[in-house]
Amino acid sequence: MPAEAPVRDEASVRDEPSAEAPVDAAAAVEARAEEAAPKAVAKPEPEAEPATEPEAKPAAEAVAEPEPEEKQAPEAPAPSATEPTTDAALVSDLVSQAFDNPASIAAPTASEEATEPKPEAQPEKPEQPENPEQPAAEKPQAEEPSQAAEPGAPEPEAAATAPAATTPNPVAATAPGLLPLYDAARATLEKHQLTTQRATVYLVLDRSGSMRNYYKDGTVQHLAEQALALSAHLDEKATVPVVFFSTDVDGTAELDLTTYEGRIEELHSGLGHMGRTNYHWAIEAVVAHYKKSGSTDPAFVIFQTDGAPTSKPAAERALCEAAGLPVFWQFIGFGDPEAKGFDFLRKLDDLTVPEKRVVDNAGFFHAGRDPRALSHEEFFQQLMVEFPEWLAEARAAKVVKDS
Repeated sequence: MPAEAPVRDEASVRDEPSAEAPVDAAAAVEARAEEAAPKAVAKPEPEAEPATEPEAKPAAEAVAEPEPEEKQAPEAPAPSATEPTTDAALVSDLVSQAFDNPASIAAPTASEEATEPKPEAQPEKPEQPENPEQPAAEKPQAEEPSQAAEPGAPEPEAAATAPAATTPNPVAATAPGLLPLYDAARATLEKHQLTTQRATVYLVLDRSGSMRNYYKDGTVQHLAEQALALSAHLDEKATVPVVFFSTDVDGTAELDLTTYEGRIEELHSGLGHMGRTNYHWAIEAVVAHYKKSGSTDPAFVIFQTDGAPTSKPAAERALCEAAGLPVFWQFIGFGDPEAKGFDFLRKLDDLTVPEKRVVDNAGFFHAGRDPRALSHEEFFQQLMVEFPEWLAEARAAKVVKDS
């Protein structure tokens, strides 16, 4: 209300020590009460008995004992329509309150409340995380797709698109020196559609006296490595049974990917005297070994020689008798291509069917004076010329049975 400001000023004057301070305060209270009292009263109330004024405290003492700032003076009771108050009663109450607490003569108005300092707003407490042991900043977010994966964990897309593991290359792991031969053999088998064909690869080696230099210069060892590279494709065990022959069967052995290096010269040196050239003993040794093995896959025999057999009838008979078995004989000639001794091998390749044998079970090609001069590709191409034809004929004649 507009009349409140002067009252405040008068109250501040009371800080000066004066004996009339209580009287002035009471007069100010009475003036304020007259302005605040209602101008129209429904019923005049009988005059109240004069209030006994309490003994006033000295002004200095009133100033020395101020109320705490946070404690606000009690507001005067608002007049009620049902319980109207008289001017005298209101004046008496206000005078009594003024002497009891001179600093609270009137309640502060709305404008005064706006000027009073308010306590500073307390900072809002941060939201407590759901898990008290985990700070809010580290709370995991399930919707975050870019959340870093654990170290070493594969990416989802990379794992889904990763190529399937392939079968390890046995030659690369065990005999890397045979890789050029192995690759050339694979190319030839692919050309003839034989990559899924299975067969046991045999190696028959001539140990007649005229073969001495081929053992000495490593030509026979090179042939053995070619046979082993082919076996690595056709035989899951990648082993090559070897038969040495001359006048008789001089010895037998096996080659594999771990024991092939220098193996032929080592075996040859331990077999003693080199004799004549009897094919039939070698043919019969291979047949006996194959039957004893119990294999259901066909056999592919690389039969190497540098001349005609000592007994041609015995060689022809042994070959024709073996035609009923799933065994193919690929003859290879070393030496002079014009030598008359190779005419017999060409004849074996042309023996009539079925008068002489059930199926044509033999082939022949000449590797020349220096068989190592043939490229790997040319060698395997020559080696595989008649084998696919024999497979087809042998299956038709029920000699080879599909597994």
